[in-house]
Amino acid sequence: MKRRRRENEKLRPDESPEEMISPVIVFAHGAGAPSSSEWMIRWKDMMKKQLGAVEVVTFDYPYIGGGGGKRRVAPKAEKLIEFHLEIVKETAARFPNHPLILAGKSMGSRVSCMVAADPDVTVSAVICLGYPLKGMKGAIRDETLLQMGVPVMFVQGSKDSMCPLDKLDAVCKKMKAVTELHVIDGGDHSFKIGKRHLHTNGLTQDDVQLVALQAISAFVSKCIAHNLLN
Repeated sequence: MKRRRRENEKLRPDESPEEMISPVIVFAHGAGAPSSSEWMIRWKDMMKKQLGAVEVVTFDYPYIGGGGGKRRVAPKAEKLIEFHLEIVKETAARFPNHPLILAGKSMGSRVSCMVAADPDVTVSAVICLGYPLKGMKGAIRDETLLQMGVPVMFVQGSKDSMCPLDKLDAVCKKMKAVTELHVIDGGDHSFKIGKRHLHTNGLTQDDVQLVALQAISAFVSKCIAHNLLN
């Protein structure tokens, strides 16, 4: 994940040359679980290691807090853009010399795509982990994707009912942005694969996740390299 330093770029006092070449990732949670969930913590750690990120920033959307212990329903994604954008701007300000990557789980990936379109931030790529292409009533929500200019990678389980692969493939063909799709065979919306499927194919859940992370790392590297050459 290396990049060349521009002549006018300087290290922060607490920044080493090795850190300078690393991307920074802002990672948003899904509608049903906060950033402290086991899934989010696991993927945060795996992405940081595999992508050599200087930092993976996670946060909770405002609706997560409070509620007297009751689970609160997530608002429409559009209502979360402003809060998410502020987190992204703060992160970019803290790590000004690092490529900025947005990542999200389900709803968080959808909001990440919306945030990436803001002219006040420069995003190298968006990583969508289980993109919720279908709405609650079955409508295909492709408006944001069709407007995107930032490269986007979709990591999808083949058994994810919220994102039929044929529908996603059709949307990708219409998108103006560079896209890539990595399918986790047998995976559900959170990439969980049944034991029988894993056994039949001689795999483990860790094996499958590692392959997905390697694909993400390769995609991000290509996006960063392209930006450096242009």
